[in-house]
Amino acid sequence: MYQDLRNIAIIAHVDHGKTTLVDQMLKQSGTFRENEEVAERVMDSGDLEREKGITISSKNTAVKWGETKINIVDTPGHADFGGEVERILKMVNGVIILVDAAEGPLPQTKFVLRKSLQMGYEPIVVINKIDRKDARPDEVLNEIFDLFVMLDASNEQLDFPIIYAEGINGIAKYELEDDNEDLQPLFETIVEQIPPPEQELDAPFKMLVSSIDWNDYVGRIAIGRVEQGTIEVNQQIALLDRDGELKEKARATKLFTFNGLKREPVEKAVAGDIFALAGYEQVDIGDTLTDTADMTTLDYYDIDQPTMAMFFRVNDSPFAGREGEYVTSNMIKDRLMREIRTNVSIQVEQTENPDVYKVSGRGELQLAILTETMRREGYEFAVSRPEVLFREVDGQRHEPYEEVVVDVHQDYSNRVIDNLQQRKGIMTSMTQEGENNRLIFKVPSRGLIGFRGEMLTETRGTGIMHQQFDSYEPFAGEIPGRTSGTLIALEKGEVTSYALEGLQDRGTFLVEPGDEVYQGQVVGINKRSDDLVVNVVKKKNLTNHRATQSADAVKIDPARKMSLEQYIEFIDNDELLEVTPESLRVRKVYLDPNERKRAEKRKEFV
Repeated sequence: MYQDLRNIAIIAHVDHGKTTLVDQMLKQSGTFRENEEVAERVMDSGDLEREKGITISSKNTAVKWGETKINIVDTPGHADFGGEVERILKMVNGVIILVDAAEGPLPQTKFVLRKSLQMGYEPIVVINKIDRKDARPDEVLNEIFDLFVMLDASNEQLDFPIIYAEGINGIAKYELEDDNEDLQPLFETIVEQIPPPEQELDAPFKMLVSSIDWNDYVGRIAIGRVEQGTIEVNQQIALLDRDGELKEKARATKLFTFNGLKREPVEKAVAGDIFALAGYEQVDIGDTLTDTADMTTLDYYDIDQPTMAMFFRVNDSPFAGREGEYVTSNMIKDRLMREIRTNVSIQVEQTENPDVYKVSGRGELQLAILTETMRREGYEFAVSRPEVLFREVDGQRHEPYEEVVVDVHQDYSNRVIDNLQQRKGIMTSMTQEGENNRLIFKVPSRGLIGFRGEMLTETRGTGIMHQQFDSYEPFAGEIPGRTSGTLIALEKGEVTSYALEGLQDRGTFLVEPGDEVYQGQVVGINKRSDDLVVNVVKKKNLTNHRATQSADAVKIDPARKMSLEQYIEFIDNDELLEVTPESLRVRKVYLDPNERKRAEKRKEFV
């Protein structure tokens, strides 16, 4: 039975092409009918995943190659979704490390490779995008080998098989010179190199819950690999938490196996296979489902804890309720509780204020993705500036540090180095690749808030940055915050061209003529370091000598447009980002200028 089954995870840095490669594996294995229309990057099922070109949550699929069923798990490549990666590695028997032939191994490759090597897997290395003009596969292979050595790989793990690929074209080769037009070498290597599952078939049923899904018809769906035994529909199974406490006994109402992108109902599942089952409302990630004859738990591989938090709160601006469908405290709370059902690396806490919730996650991007997802679902709320989560170690305050890799043209290297050093960063490596320098720093996580935007400005949009949680280290001291002040609206009204024209020398505006604003809303970025209250709704008094048309014919610099992530990086401690399905607005926590002055004395903003 086991000889016909392989469980693999495909892991790589963001945008190295793993989801595209899985598309081709699905197509070439005959999973889709010849006349079936298939979207590109079918495994990126969410709108945000397609737009950003990244995988946010892991997906399960399966293909048949000859008589062998290959369960494939496509895992997130961004560090903030590492919680997904760690769980998924428990479900598989081997991994494919996918590396871009030009960029080489980057932080996320290192992060996931370390974890897979520690678990004893012998990876298959796929050097992808060999069709890129700047591809350098031989050098990248040497870098991968060096990385394996640095991560204390065993001799067996160092003797890794190598496949060269053009994922987008569905081509894999054993050697660069080979003349091959399909993925056969990759499929053959998976079947030969990845061991079949070794779980016991005759023992009592046990499964570790590695992932959770939700379906309106059957409720919570537990996903994982059968560690031992078999399970059949309507069999009574006990659900145990991580400490071995019984949560519930119930019957498995539905069993599903994976075939292509579909879940197919089955009557039973056997040891070694990855499957899903319904019938347990209290199930959580890390729980054990077990036969009642053997009430013991399986070991759970703990995930890294959150390092950053934001406060989600009810929108109380003068425009509250105008653009969102779900606006109340209970609606926001229910949605956040729903998120932690399936997202184990997010934590939600109620604060003393019933309208404010502390949401902790693995990094800015993960929290921004949650914010954007809720926004698109019709929620309206406000969020605070991200803050890092400190720990006390031996009576001393420690904070999270991240490894930061910046690829930048030599002309801009010094600016980036100066900026990171001001943020308490320590350079650990600097290498030259053509006209670019690769800078590697270790930086406190709080020092990186807002850095990406500044880095892009300093490098004229050419710098590429990757970051990865490294460790908790002693508190680094004070780090200077945002250097520029803001322009704040004096009163409620509609922005006029006349008002903006007279204020252009004050800074850069975030609003345009015709936009509605309210008192206390941040409408621009001040050239100076302090905040300035301005009147952006002022109208020109018309006289008999001046026509309306001439009053409007003024030249105004275009407003600065920012994405949600950029706004989250931009806001300061005394500001909030108002998030609605239609708009993003920065505002002061206290809209009234007198209240702001009192709050400034107290230094209280949330």
